[in-house]
Amino acid sequence: MDRLPCVLLSSTTDLRGLFGAALSQIADRVEILDHPAENPERVRLALGWRPPADALARYPNLAALCSIAAGVDNLLACPGRPPGLPVVRVVDPDQARAMSGFVLWHVIGHQRRFAAYAENQRDRVWRRLYPRDASAVPVGLLGYGKIGRRVAADLATLGFPVRAWSRTPQPADPGVTHHHGTDGLAAMLGASEVLVNLLPLTPETRGILDAALLSRLKPGGTLIQVGRGEHLVEADLLAALDSGHLAGAALDVFAAEPLPPEHPFWDHPAIRITPHEACEASPQAVARTLLAAAEAVRQGRTPPDTVDAGRGY
Repeated sequence: MDRLPCVLLSSTTDLRGLFGAALSQIADRVEILDHPAENPERVRLALGWRPPADALARYPNLAALCSIAAGVDNLLACPGRPPGLPVVRVVDPDQARAMSGFVLWHVIGHQRRFAAYAENQRDRVWRRLYPRDASAVPVGLLGYGKIGRRVAADLATLGFPVRAWSRTPQPADPGVTHHHGTDGLAAMLGASEVLVNLLPLTPETRGILDAALLSRLKPGGTLIQVGRGEHLVEADLLAALDSGHLAGAALDVFAAEPLPPEHPFWDHPAIRITPHEACEASPQAVARTLLAAAEAVRQGRTPPDTVDAGRGY
């Protein structure tokens, strides 16, 4: 069987260096090419992350563009993407598990006052703070896809009251109160002390974490931002922290990455920063996604896990 040619496209990331070993395991079915590839009309697939703006136009016979992650907004926004070109996201159960662990770390840290204990250690102060029971710390989730469902289930297992908001109604799940639509968003926010953002980036969600939204959270709450950097209005978060309405924020994603050294987030005592590593799709999951897309293209089918370009996810 002929191998299906796939070109690697990124202006920021060494895709061959990151995924070469895993991609070599599917080399009998998929031919991996570097950009710019010779005989570009042969190329049927692309694996991309922040591709050069003009790269996609070089390959007139592309049948699918695969991401290296669950997020695809940078691929959908690529100015050279032909209308109708399927964009495929990675679905990795291990990624949901990793994200859930990251969120639980911060939720429990808020409940158990880990930041205060770190200050006490710095100041050599022995003081018990007697944290509240998990049942007294309501958590709201913005977004309820596959990762959101795993996060919600794990939080509920630990006894946290969980509310989840999504754009459309969702089936009932044990231990989770569901909300949707504009009224549902207001109800979820008003009942939440910890807010976890897991939304995809769409025109509707860009800038959603603004002053109006943050003001609806319970006083003394915290934000866990693991969606996309462009969701957050940074000045509004700083204002909410400085006013005391929010007690803290855990930020893993940023509008500018790497976060510039002069950014005020670095020095704010109520902000915890991690460098966009809450969860990553494994190289094996990326290779599996690419192989499934190649088989679908070979058979004239739409690849699995193709996103709805209109919805953005």
